[in-house]
Amino acid sequence: MTDTTQPLPGTSSQHPYLRSALMHAALMAVSFVMLYPVLWMLAGSLRPASDLFGRNVSLIPSQVTLEAYTNGWFGLKVSFGRFFVNSLVISVLATIGNVLAASLAAFAFARMKFWGRGVWFALMLGTLMLPYHVTLIPQYVVFLKLGWVNTWLPLILPKYFAIDAFFVFLMVQFFRGIPRELDEAAMMDGCSAWRIYSRIMLPLSMPVLATAAIFSFIWTWEDFFGPLIYISEMKNYTVQLGLRSFIDSSGTSSWNELFAMSILSLVPLFLIFLFFQRLLIEGIATTGMKR
Repeated sequence: MTDTTQPLPGTSSQHPYLRSALMHAALMAVSFVMLYPVLWMLAGSLRPASDLFGRNVSLIPSQVTLEAYTNGWFGLKVSFGRFFVNSLVISVLATIGNVLAASLAAFAFARMKFWGRGVWFALMLGTLMLPYHVTLIPQYVVFLKLGWVNTWLPLILPKYFAIDAFFVFLMVQFFRGIPRELDEAAMMDGCSAWRIYSRIMLPLSMPVLATAAIFSFIWTWEDFFGPLIYISEMKNYTVQLGLRSFIDSSGTSSWNELFAMSILSLVPLFLIFLFFQRLLIEGIATTGMKR
């Protein structure tokens, strides 16, 4: 017979459940603290303007109205829907350029041999340490001479030249984890570098491509400084510039409308995370791992 040790009542057998409950409670508390500004903004968009800054303001409006949404959508000289379309077009085109150019550059660094590959890769990574404002004035002068100021081209076209080193680095790490035997087998079958890239690397790299696309879309959608510098006509405004239109330095800002349109501007980002979070997590988790 073998002796069995019985756990003492109320000791370690219940500790995992208690630890899990405490962890979930802590996560819920932190989540509430992080979401509180968004919840307050949502509540503010649903209450009348007269109740917005009262003394007894709570997350549950005493009176619900959608007036801020209608006024915000149609109250400006240009419909806020136009700003949504502008942001959507810019974000989609910039995302396509980012993913395409970054994947091509990453394939070259990870799979092709050429003179100075390590030096060029180090220089590319070095650009991550350069603040955006360092290159702002030279870029603006170039785009001004090309006649691109007050158009969407400065916000879209540079993305097609692999200027975001973060995405290139992310994809290089992923490509290096794909076995080189696949390339060698394809070359023996007569495949060119382009066919290896398009037929082998891209299909195997969907997680990291999706991750780059999601981040690129979100960063472009939320960009305020770029459109502020290059766009002046209201019909070309993005959502972020449209939100600024509700703020008046004279003290007559339309806070209800600003809150309402800010909530609507978060909807596309929320939907992206809702439907593509699995690909996002998978792409980050598998980057740099051997397969």
